[in-house]
Amino acid sequence: MELNLNVLDEQERIGFLLRSLYQEHGFTRYRMSKFEEYDLYSRNKDFLLSEGVLTFTDLNGRLMALKPDVTLSIVRNMKDCGNGLQKLYYHENVYRVPAGSDGFREETQVGVECMGRVDGKAIQEMLKLAAESLRLLSGRYVLEISHLDLLSAMVDTVATDNGTRERILRCSGQKNLHGISEICREAGLAEGAERPLLEMLGTYGSPRTVMPAIRRIAEENGCGDYARELGQAVASLMGTEEEEHLWIDFSATEDLKYYNGIAFKGFLEGIPDPVLSGGQYDALMRRMHRKDRAVGFAVFLHRLDRLNREGGAN
Repeated sequence: MELNLNVLDEQERIGFLLRSLYQEHGFTRYRMSKFEEYDLYSRNKDFLLSEGVLTFTDLNGRLMALKPDVTLSIVRNMKDCGNGLQKLYYHENVYRVPAGSDGFREETQVGVECMGRVDGKAIQEMLKLAAESLRLLSGRYVLEISHLDLLSAMVDTVATDNGTRERILRCSGQKNLHGISEICREAGLAEGAERPLLEMLGTYGSPRTVMPAIRRIAEENGCGDYARELGQAVASLMGTEEEEHLWIDFSATEDLKYYNGIAFKGFLEGIPDPVLSGGQYDALMRRMHRKDRAVGFAVFLHRLDRLNREGGAN
C-alpha cells in the first residue's frame, strides 16, 4: 500500500520527510521518555535555551521534569563509542518558555546527533545534511555558519576581564560596532585595539567572497587554525547547489555557552526566527563526563506554521 502524505497535517508531513532523510543518511531513531529526573537539568542550566522547567514528584518521591531539551537527555543516556560514530535522530516534543513569552509551550523538534570521533569530515557531512533539511522545507533558505572559537579568541585579544568580555560579546551579537569601541575606551584600552575584531564582525557574506579576509584577519591575530577549520567545513559545499544558500556571519554570540567550534543556523524566507540550529557541543560532553566529541542540529517544526505548501516541503 502506498503511503498517502495528504492525510498528514503540515508538521506531521514535514516530520516524516525529515526522518526519512536522516534514515537514508544512516541515522537510527532514538526514542526517549517525556520526562527525566530534574537533577539533570538543574545541574546543566547553562546549556538550556529556557530557564523554566516543568516539574512534578513521581510516586517514588523523585522530582521529575518534562524535558526542556533533547540533547542533554541523549548525552546522559548514551555511552562513549571511542573511535566510532553514533548517528542518531529524534522526533520529540520539549516543554520550555520561549523568549518573550510568559508561559510554557510544547514545541516539536526533529534533529540529529553525531557523537564519537567527530572530525572535519563528520562536520562537513552535518552541514550538508542541514542544508538538505532546509532545502526539503523550502527552496528559499539560508544556512548561516560561524566559528565560535574564532569569535571567542578574537574577543579575548581585546577584553581584559570577564565583564568586558561579556559586554563585547553582547554588542557583537547585535552588530553594535560603535558600542564595542565605547566599551574599549571605558576599559582604558589603547585606541584601535578593537579594530581587528570590528573588521571580522563586519566581514560577512558568501564563503567564496569573505573567507580570504577572514583567513587574513585570523592569521594576523594568532587564530589561523580556527579560520582553517571554518574554511574546511564549508569546502565540501562549494561548487554544489547549496553554495548559493551559504552565509558566513559571526554575530551568533548567544550560542557560546552551548556550542563551540562550528555553529550554524537555518532561515527560511518569511520566517524571522531560525528554523534550524546546530553545531559542535564538546563542552557539554565534558560537563557530562563524556570523552566523545559531538555535533548535531534540530529543526523546530513549531516555527513552520507560516510556511505554506507552495513554498514548503515537497
